[in-house]
Amino acid sequence: MKVTIRQAVPEDADAIYTMISELSVYEHARQDAATSVASIRDALFGPGSNNDAFICEIDEAIAGYAVTSSSYSTWLDRRGLSMEDMYFTPPYRDRDVGQAMLHYIAQHAVKCRCSRLEWGTLSWNQTARAFYLSIGALPLDEWVRYRLDGATLLRFAESGLLKNA
Repeated sequence: MKVTIRQAVPEDADAIYTMISELSVYEHARQDAATSVASIRDALFGPGSNNDAFICEIDEAIAGYAVTSSSYSTWLDRRGLSMEDMYFTPPYRDRDVGQAMLHYIAQHAVKCRCSRLEWGTLSWNQTARAFYLSIGALPLDEWVRYRLDGATLLRFAESGLLKNA
C-alpha cells in the first residue's frame, strides 16, 4: 500500500466536495452541508485564503482530506492551526492513514512555527476520540465551544446596540 499525503490543489475541489458530502452523512448533519465545488475552490485556493487543505492518496486514489485554518494565540503570541475536518472514505479507514495525515499536518504546523494544532470531534465519535488519545492529544474539557450560525447569527448581528453611522 503506497500512501502519499500532499497539499491539495484546486483540481482536488471536486473530490473534497464529495468527501464533505460523505462526512455530512456520517455526522448525521446532511442538511447542514451548504457548499459547492466552486465555493470550496474559492475558500481553499482563492486569493487571500487563510485555509490549507491536504489530500491523502492510497495507491494513487484519493482516500481522505483535511482542512485547516490559521488561528492566533494571544497568550503565546504565535500562530496556530485549527483543523476543521479530517475525513477518510470508508474503504480506507482503519489503515493507520489518519495518523499519517495528522503527522503530516503536525509537521506543517511546526514548519510554519505554529504554537498549537487544535481540532474537535463529536462527543459520540468514540473511534475518533480513542484515536486522538492514543497519539497523545488531550481533550480540552475546561473549554466549552459556542456557536452563532444561520438565522441566530443574523438576528444577533442585526440587534447590536452599536449602529453604523
